[in-house]
Amino acid sequence: MAQLLAESRVVHAVCSHDCPDSCGVLVTVNPSGRAVKVQGDPAHPVTRGFLCGKVAKYLDRVYSPDRLLYPMRRKAGIAKGPLAKGREAEAFERITWDEALDEIAARLTGIAAEFGPESVLPYSYAGTIGQLGYGSMDRRFFHRLGASQLDRTICASAGGAALMSVYGVKLGTPPEDFARARLIIAWGANIHGNNIHLWPFIEEARRAGARLVVIDPYRTRTAALADEHLAIRPGTDGLLALGLMHVILREGLEDRAYVEAATHGFAELREFALRAEHAPDAVAAVTGIAADTIVRLAREYAQTSPAVIRLNYGIQRSENGGTSARAVCMLPLLTGAWTKRGGGLQLSTSGSFPFNGNALQMPELMKASPLGRAARVVNMSQLGLALTTLNDPPVKALFVYNSNAAAVAPNQNDVLHGLRRDDLFTVVHEQFFTDTVDYADIVLPAPTFLEVKDVQGAYGHLFAQVSERAIAPLGEARSNVALFGELGRRMGFEEACFDDTDDDLIDQALTTNDPWFAGIDRARLEQEGHVPLQLPTNADGLSLPFSTAEWFRTPSGRGELTPVPVFVAPQESRSHAAEYPLEFLPRKADNYMNSTFANLPGHRKMEARTAGVLEMHAADAATRGIATGNVVEVYNGRGRITLVAMVGAQVPAGVVAARLDWNKLSVDGANVNALTSETLTDIGGGATFYSTLVEVRKAKVRDR
Repeated sequence: MAQLLAESRVVHAVCSHDCPDSCGVLVTVNPSGRAVKVQGDPAHPVTRGFLCGKVAKYLDRVYSPDRLLYPMRRKAGIAKGPLAKGREAEAFERITWDEALDEIAARLTGIAAEFGPESVLPYSYAGTIGQLGYGSMDRRFFHRLGASQLDRTICASAGGAALMSVYGVKLGTPPEDFARARLIIAWGANIHGNNIHLWPFIEEARRAGARLVVIDPYRTRTAALADEHLAIRPGTDGLLALGLMHVILREGLEDRAYVEAATHGFAELREFALRAEHAPDAVAAVTGIAADTIVRLAREYAQTSPAVIRLNYGIQRSENGGTSARAVCMLPLLTGAWTKRGGGLQLSTSGSFPFNGNALQMPELMKASPLGRAARVVNMSQLGLALTTLNDPPVKALFVYNSNAAAVAPNQNDVLHGLRRDDLFTVVHEQFFTDTVDYADIVLPAPTFLEVKDVQGAYGHLFAQVSERAIAPLGEARSNVALFGELGRRMGFEEACFDDTDDDLIDQALTTNDPWFAGIDRARLEQEGHVPLQLPTNADGLSLPFSTAEWFRTPSGRGELTPVPVFVAPQESRSHAAEYPLEFLPRKADNYMNSTFANLPGHRKMEARTAGVLEMHAADAATRGIATGNVVEVYNGRGRITLVAMVGAQVPAGVVAARLDWNKLSVDGANVNALTSETLTDIGGGATFYSTLVEVRKAKVRDR
């Protein structure tokens, strides 16, 4: 055993799952090529040597007996639709990669010839956030084909558009600087559940006397650990931000020198925020936050230095979500919080990394496609609409990768109806028999991040990293780069770019004149593992984003306070509140990553408390004659799901919550997205998961 350990090697990788932390990971590989240990990289300045509970058990995923390891074709006569867990393989027959690629190429060629190439729709998101896996050879392939372009909006587009409109760049307070804050507001941010590597810096700040305030409708792990939890009504965050502005400006607590030096539109915002509808009493009536609490929080925020806001994407998943995010993003511009280390705001740092996306994705290839122009754009948050209604041309082929569309897309009933179509050719590139694989014609095996090489930034810190391949791909799994490069050649695409290797693509991604990437290349990343961005510094050698006007990349060159953030109640609330009086939170599990990890026994055990559960406030349960343990139906005009009631204090009155799961692991084969709509956010075209109204009643079955 000692000899075996001596001959083992340790490989530096990076967790590529959809998380702001982008952890440095050390993978121990034994002489036979098997990964035997994963641990955090202690040298990483942010993730500092520990892993979240999800990835600490990552080898359970890599070596799961349920991994998809070979290409498969749906057997003749097997209808598309839900397959019993553990028996999915019975619906498919194993084929070779050559057979799979030849069939895909032939079908896509035929469909494009008959209906036009825009009848082919790629569907992907952040199953991996590595630059190569997320968007490189795949985009080249679909651009050259002339396929419809996908607007990837399902998670962060409204918040991203909000941040860009105010600051002109996706940048924020470095996580390390949170340790210096004296007031931390976690706004729609479950830090302890899905941004765990920020938590030690917050705890360091609290040991030095800082307060943590959480604004969230749900009592998350973070809220339970906070100094104060404000259970806001869903979708009213923008109005609360305006209420805070009202108090700050009414009492003259703004940093006038900073406002004059670094912002644009202050006079207009001031006049708007001081309107009577933004006064604490009026705001309290809508948000559910007491007027005196609004006044106290506004004063504390403006008068505590440094003060920082960790804003996450929860608030932007409502109809007014983009405007709400804009309003919150404006708060540190009024108080000048950016001028102190440890102050400011963090939503996303992804735009800080100047990767050369055009070189990776080559949108110019659309001109070489049969269309000879840019293809139409389809919003991924309206997949059900695309598959059932879109015409001229209709979607006739769907290629799903990096996503479990059948589980995560809103308006699930229409999505599944579309996926069942006999005339829809569906290819799914996956690691497991997900809900989406149940509808596939061809299934292709995908690798985990231990099995590929990639380069990566982060959306929660400011270090670029390279992730080395630790182990050979299991079975016949192939990366996105390998898959789409070979498929391009099978389609007869003659461009040399389809032969680019992983290293070629990494070099292209890093080819930029942006000074923030100065001195960062593949060789340095391979040697050092992680390298900080070269951000500007002041005379004291400190890098303080947005402390001066030079940081902004807006048209005015300043922080934009206009257009003013007008609060509008969600249309669903205005139209259906009488029929469906409860706000529904289709929340994410702490120990899954969206739907990723949901099939693994160890992870399911960690989430057992809320499996198949609807959390209700006692007042709402009492009026409906519901008690803990009752089986209930949760329904609206789009669908219904069956859950078990859990009455408690996790949600305020008027709000119910249930977490996302796989359909096939739910009692009636449907998850929370059977209730959500395809309505889009006010800006950014994002999904409005949290603008969902429902009613609840006891089900006519035996309680559990």
